[in-house]
Amino acid sequence: MTEEHPQHRDMFGASGFGDTSGFGGLAVVPPPLVSTPRPWGAWFDEASDALTAAYPGAQDAIERAVVHRGELTLFVKRERLLELCRVLRDDPKLRFETLASLSGADYPSDPTGRRLHSVYHLLSMTYRRRLRLEVAVGIDDPHVPSVTGVYPTANWQEREAWDLFGIVYDGHPALTRIEMPDDWPGHPQRKDYPLGGVPVEYKGAQVPPPDQRRHYA
Repeated sequence: MTEEHPQHRDMFGASGFGDTSGFGGLAVVPPPLVSTPRPWGAWFDEASDALTAAYPGAQDAIERAVVHRGELTLFVKRERLLELCRVLRDDPKLRFETLASLSGADYPSDPTGRRLHSVYHLLSMTYRRRLRLEVAVGIDDPHVPSVTGVYPTANWQEREAWDLFGIVYDGHPALTRIEMPDDWPGHPQRKDYPLGGVPVEYKGAQVPPPDQRRHYA
């Protein structure tokens, strides 16, 4: 007897689902949430020492510091974000004068339960250095202080992170959607946002909406 719908397996041997790309069976193990041991090398130790000297509350404000692939990331408590940014901008030994970019990210498997991350890339034009800050919040309380008063370039970027991820930037002068229509439901770059869509006519054929495409007979 011939089986009408043969069982599909991916390259890792997983089965029972439509996705045969090989990624569906992978188990992601979250990394431990610890700081990278010092010394870090490059200019990182010098800047860290300067930050501690200029801002005595730095150890309490920073949850952890991670050096990865030649970049330094400081994970910051949201209630200390503004005062930390002011020190990073104004201290003569730091001088991170520019917010080069601000973006959102969604990590549903974050072991702390704070899956929404607001990410800040700071640039020191004085010393030609780049530093990343990251603030994590949960979807039940997605509030982060707006840094527009410290870095005016955050204005539209915070609007975009609110629009697409639902991170609420308290104190923003006009936190409205910037990509999606004003009446759009939800935040479409969250990982659990449904794909949805409409079928598209293309050269005599109909392409199904995204939420119906990953099907294998």
